[in-house]
Amino acid sequence: MTKGFGDKLVVAISSRALFDLGDSHTVFEQDGLEAYSHYQIDHENDLLKPGEAFAMVKKLLAINERLEGQPRVEVILLSRNSADTGLRVFNSIEHYGLSISRAAFCGGESPYRYVAPFGCHLFLSTDAQDVRDALDNGVAAATLMASTSQSHSNDELRFAFDGDAVLFSDESERVYKEQGLQAFAEKEKAAAMTPMSGGPFKAFLGALQGLQKEFEGDSSPIRTALVTARSAPAHERVIRTLRAWDIRIDESLFLGGLSKGEFLKAYGADVFFDDQQSHCESARNHVATGHVPHGVANEQPNINNSETESE
Repeated sequence: MTKGFGDKLVVAISSRALFDLGDSHTVFEQDGLEAYSHYQIDHENDLLKPGEAFAMVKKLLAINERLEGQPRVEVILLSRNSADTGLRVFNSIEHYGLSISRAAFCGGESPYRYVAPFGCHLFLSTDAQDVRDALDNGVAAATLMASTSQSHSNDELRFAFDGDAVLFSDESERVYKEQGLQAFAEKEKAAAMTPMSGGPFKAFLGALQGLQKEFEGDSSPIRTALVTARSAPAHERVIRTLRAWDIRIDESLFLGGLSKGEFLKAYGADVFFDDQQSHCESARNHVATGHVPHGVANEQPNINNSETESE
């Protein structure tokens, strides 16, 4: 990981995750790349509406204003646009007062290859293949899904994470998939003292906690929650794993298979990350949701969320 940002939390985001580019994407799909390019240039002074990740990014960047000294959060734009077609995006960034100064415009090619050189802890996109590629290269990544939920107006930024195949490896989930619930519960109880391996979001959660520690007492603007289908006796291994990692989660919900949506709404999540498509479909009706295409639940190709060159 690059050392250029020191101990900053670095988040990369695609242009279609940050802003609503639905109209221009329709032009691309119907009339092709050249028509799309002309459309973007002709409308480069027309402001874009906020996208799925806009509220989260705004809260992230606001953290810098609460800390003295050097900024501790960096947001980087990664886009399939060219610099010409991306000017509209930067004009909108300036209008909304977002402190985003670094970007990679990739002229139709996937921008995921710049995630590692920028030293990103997290990559958010609407392109499922770009997300998979980032995950394959060891970076936490999620495909943001269109949501009917409303963003929370308070200043606190609330992240929620699924456990297996997101914060933890999918080793236990494989047992459940292949041998059933009883075998899963028995194995987890027997292995309660053995920490699980980390999943793709372990490093991001660790970086978030490092940022939380910059604030005294209860003044942190970041709150985290584990929202898992696990229940007793499979809860103990989770608790001991986080303890072994020296990572603290603010809230832990062990739901025993209950639908997660209403609980995420009650928690007030700004974004929820889960590896299972069915859980994401339920959650997106209540909170902004990112699908993490990782682990045994995603071994069959899922093209539902794939996007194309106008990202």
